[in-house]
Amino acid sequence: MEQEKITPKRSTRFTLDEADKKILEVIQEKGDISNLELAQIVELAPSSCLLRVKNLKEYGYIDKTVTLLNEKTLGYEIQAFLTVELKNLNRTSILEFCEEAKQIPQVLEVYMTTGRGAFLLKVIAKDLQDYHEIVLDKLVKLPSVSNIETSIVINTEKRKTNIPII
Repeated sequence: MEQEKITPKRSTRFTLDEADKKILEVIQEKGDISNLELAQIVELAPSSCLLRVKNLKEYGYIDKTVTLLNEKTLGYEIQAFLTVELKNLNRTSILEFCEEAKQIPQVLEVYMTTGRGAFLLKVIAKDLQDYHEIVLDKLVKLPSVSNIETSIVINTEKRKTNIPII
């Protein structure tokens, strides 16, 4: 379940100390950890730990807390990365494409990139027929799309969400 996102106070960042870094490392691995358990691991009083986590959120070090689900268990057998080219690369077409792509539930990630394609999308589908329908009925029909190139994931060798804390 996604928690409410706090608008960070980015203009007044603070330097992370070792306790802050340890908190960030632990909650990346175990986002549902209780404050009491976290405080014990990082060797802080629970009230101090809670305040530090609150500050890490407020200052933008913690963007949000989520639960990662298993796509295959939920019946999504296909994971693909799509390079999408637009007919015209201008502000209007880019903004329109981004808004339309964000509305497709099976599009998990949208990146604007350099290189041949303007965008890289991560898409999941129940099967090849479902993927075919997503591409034909939702993506190709967008007026700004000129070309889509697909790479279907055969196997995932590494999948991490943890950011190294240095």
